[in-house]
Amino acid sequence: MPQPPQPSFLTASLLVAAGGAIGSWLRFCVGRVWVSAIGPVRASAFPWSTLTVNVTGSLAMGLLVGWLARHGAGEATRLLLAVGVLGGFTTFSSFSLEVVSLIQRTQPGLALAYLAASLGAGLLGLTAGLLAVRGAA
Repeated sequence: MPQPPQPSFLTASLLVAAGGAIGSWLRFCVGRVWVSAIGPVRASAFPWSTLTVNVTGSLAMGLLVGWLARHGAGEATRLLLAVGVLGGFTTFSSFSLEVVSLIQRTQPGLALAYLAASLGAGLLGLTAGLLAVRGAA
């Protein structure tokens, strides 16, 4: 069966950007829903919206990737929904997919290393950025 044509760089960029805008807006909406549901003080006491976004985004990524694998909807659909919408909603869904993919490819050591490096380097990077700004003040 012939593969559908790959979108041009411009088309791919527009698909990712449009999807990213939708995903970012959805993330914003989740935060607003939590504030409306439990109030601003309780909503800021624990990162409920981030937890919600990470879990639902990971579930959505699993459903989407499974569906794309079964139905082969094409690169444009993957770019719009997986890279764009879910990437704008939460990059945690991509991170989760990558860890599970490594495990499924029977590379659990590499998956663990990626998991540890991502969390460790991410936390160190954030801390370094905060310290750099505080030092510049």
